[in-house]
Amino acid sequence: MDYIIGIDVGTTSTKALLYDTDGKIYAKANKGYTLYQDTPDMAEEDPDEIFNATLSAMQEVVSKSDLDGKVVAISWSAQQHSLIALDENHKPLMRTMTWADNRAERYAAKYKQNGRGLEFYKRTGLPIHPMGPFYKLLWLKNEKPDLFKKAAYWVGIKEYIIWRYTGVLKEEVSMAAATGLLNMKSVQWDDEALKETGVKPSQLPELVDTTDKFQGIHPEYAKVMGVDEDVYFVMGATDGALSTIGVGAIDTGVLAINIGTSAAIRTFVDKPVIDPKARLYCYPIMKGKYLVGGPINNGGIILNWAHDSLFGAEQEAAKLLDIDSYDMLSRIAATVPAGSDGLIFHPYLGGERAPLWDANARGSFFGLNRKHTRAHMIRAVMEGIMYNLYSVSLALKEVSGEPKAVLAAGGFARSQLWTQMMADIFENDIIIPESYESGSLAAMFLAKMALGMEDNLADIKKYLGKENRYQPNEETFARYRKLIPIYIRLSRDFSTEYKDIADYQREFTDGK
Repeated sequence: MDYIIGIDVGTTSTKALLYDTDGKIYAKANKGYTLYQDTPDMAEEDPDEIFNATLSAMQEVVSKSDLDGKVVAISWSAQQHSLIALDENHKPLMRTMTWADNRAERYAAKYKQNGRGLEFYKRTGLPIHPMGPFYKLLWLKNEKPDLFKKAAYWVGIKEYIIWRYTGVLKEEVSMAAATGLLNMKSVQWDDEALKETGVKPSQLPELVDTTDKFQGIHPEYAKVMGVDEDVYFVMGATDGALSTIGVGAIDTGVLAINIGTSAAIRTFVDKPVIDPKARLYCYPIMKGKYLVGGPINNGGIILNWAHDSLFGAEQEAAKLLDIDSYDMLSRIAATVPAGSDGLIFHPYLGGERAPLWDANARGSFFGLNRKHTRAHMIRAVMEGIMYNLYSVSLALKEVSGEPKAVLAAGGFARSQLWTQMMADIFENDIIIPESYESGSLAAMFLAKMALGMEDNLADIKKYLGKENRYQPNEETFARYRKLIPIYIRLSRDFSTEYKDIADYQREFTDGK
């Protein structure tokens, strides 16, 4: 029997899953790491800490499985928009700037105002936001010139990790597209974007397809992991692309929603699609497949904030009762009616990408009165995340039409309350595949395509298991119909104050 490791390098942790070639899962491992946020706009990670997490996760899944064969391939999914400067020996000169790092906000704002941002969006499909390495590079060039001049290479976290294991420096097209340096029509590095940032083609990895594979891993790492040195490395794709493939949303017009640390709503199209308002990204993934969608900063990380900040006592009670503390939050939220008795939460605790594309955005509760309790607050938090996703879907409908189906995955899908809430807010059936580890599953499937075991992307559907379907409740969605317009109007009204409150926080919080 042959085995494949699908590994997903996320924002807060790395997951590794060991599959056989029939798609059966033999073992899972999840290893976390630190997100450094020393200032309100910083969001960095240690690339070597992440590398060690991948090594530990893969070692664990192999060691706790009694394999009657060998691991033939390791296939990769990873977070988008990360940026690392390497020296001539491929050693990091900095920590990884993640997608959540907003320090380039001033440069994104400038390019939005002068129209240059829209010009580059039309070339690369990258929205005008500091998440993009295009804008991070502008910030580094101007704010950290000594570091910028020392850089021999510019890479993302996946490229760096694969180089550590193999000595091969490559970048597949979906990850390259998310940098804002790739021309989405020619699918080559964009000359204008490179000229603008001051990056030379020789400083970037070789461009390859998502199913590109090569053999060979450094012996010391092969020994630690318990795999052969001739194991194949398959490039894989971004977490966004693989999360979409991994729920079976292959066809044009089928929406995929994923809520992890962040969240996103996406669909595949067969040619580049430009949103005149630049609210959506458009990235080439493979031949004839472009991914259009909107990412939001504030997904499950917001629930984590509420869990830790508002419900400390309940966590202790959950331990005593041997109940998952997040399940307890769902039970508490379920005691409150849909709409949280008129309490609205804007979940912009880390700025926001779609639909606002405003790194200065800040969160708020609106409508608080004496009747509201912490139970109302936790339900409003959950609803606010869904309202935000729904508002992104409105933009997606403008460019791709009414959805044929809505598929969803991510940790949230294990909560019946949250999934039903999505059906009610979207007023659409929500289909949840049994296999919710969508990114790792799709990475495994791309490995099978790379190895010649599969040849049709649509065949991933046979690995998804049974479907759970949630249908909207008419009485409930009538409540949400009245609240969602208020939510959207408020986000526009508050936008005039976001910069001032963000500047205040920078002045009185930085370094303190």
